[in-house]
Amino acid sequence: MPEWIAKLPKIFFVGLMGAGKTTVGRFLAKNLELDFYDTDQEIEKRTGVRVPIIFEMEGEAGFRKREVGMIDELTQLDNIVLATGGGAVLSAENRQNLGSRGIVIYLRASVHDLYLRTRFDRNRPLLQNTNAQAKLEQLFNERDPFYREIAHHIVDTGNQPVINIVEKIQALLGYSTSEPQI
Repeated sequence: MPEWIAKLPKIFFVGLMGAGKTTVGRFLAKNLELDFYDTDQEIEKRTGVRVPIIFEMEGEAGFRKREVGMIDELTQLDNIVLATGGGAVLSAENRQNLGSRGIVIYLRASVHDLYLRTRFDRNRPLLQNTNAQAKLEQLFNERDPFYREIAHHIVDTGNQPVINIVEKIQALLGYSTSEPQI
């Protein structure tokens, strides 16, 4: 592993569903030669069950309990990029662990952009059987203050190619796409 990678902070992405946490996180982790984790995917791997089924069987409270344990565990790992679930910030314990253990980047998009990105996705339990755009507006209004509370950086992901977002984040962290500036 290059010496500069050992100096990198842990990078944690927060934001609403559809903001680009997983997509941007994967690209950034690849560019920086770091491990990538997605809390929802890790929960699914360990339970053998998709998130919508967990919501159906255990309710949102049951899922959030699993999420707290997963975030506590993953934020203790080194050399990682972590994409959290959109509701992870609802837990004070998660906010504390994320904010104190790494660099938190809030990927922000307009409700309209979030709706366009998520409208056909059946793996979003909170958007099923409801007016999805109104629900996204409600979630944005509830969660935006929590995202801002713990964010070290806020990056807008609306109408931008992923590579541009990744380059912007790399610049915020103090190095270019070609050579680290740490």
